[in-house]
Amino acid sequence: MLEVRDLHVYYGEIHALKGVSFSVAEGEIVTLLGNNGAGKTTTLRALSGLLAPRTGDVRLDQTSLLSIAPHDIVLKGITHVPEGRRIFNRLSVTENLEMGAYTRSDRGIGQDMEQVFAIFPRLKERRVQVAGTLSGGEQQMLAIGRALMAKPRLLLLDEPSMGLAPVLVEQIFETVLTINKQGVTILLVEQNAAMALSIAGRGYVLETGRIALEGGAAELADNPEVRRAYLGEA
Repeated sequence: MLEVRDLHVYYGEIHALKGVSFSVAEGEIVTLLGNNGAGKTTTLRALSGLLAPRTGDVRLDQTSLLSIAPHDIVLKGITHVPEGRRIFNRLSVTENLEMGAYTRSDRGIGQDMEQVFAIFPRLKERRVQVAGTLSGGEQQMLAIGRALMAKPRLLLLDEPSMGLAPVLVEQIFETVLTINKQGVTILLVEQNAAMALSIAGRGYVLETGRIALEGGAAELADNPEVRRAYLGEA
């Protein structure tokens, strides 16, 4: 489904991604692990067209995305839930969800909003509330729901557990599994390695802009380097 080939991305003279290559098959949950500054967010921004790689390629179903504008990448079925949520604080919950469907003109928008409310009943309770007054967990639900309104085939999730209480973290990850079971492929960037590896099928570890390790989720969870660096074990 998604293939990333030898991706090099720069911020000015800073070489942020140094030949990153990986793949995501349809129906998978794949996680990208790594410390701050490893290149995880940069990778997602390159996939969604927000950063232009200097060299390399990003291909969806064998079609290169490099010359495609971000809104057209959404039309092709990739949506991005950014780090920090980036909701529209002054709009209501319903208006934020409607913004997620801005590329659509079909008659199924209302039905899909009800499906988002089925996944996130809390949002239905707060559908007329101004988004900026929601709790952190509710804002994360809204950010994911907004991305789902574009009917993605591939959902890019950047640090969905950041800043949330443990009980909300578990709820968000259960929701990610539910979304995947409904047919959405997921590429998950997450510092909570234990939770990410508990739901993913495969994973990659980024270190200073390079893929350092890759493998099945269980294999990575048992790797001594991963356990020491990302699972808090001595």
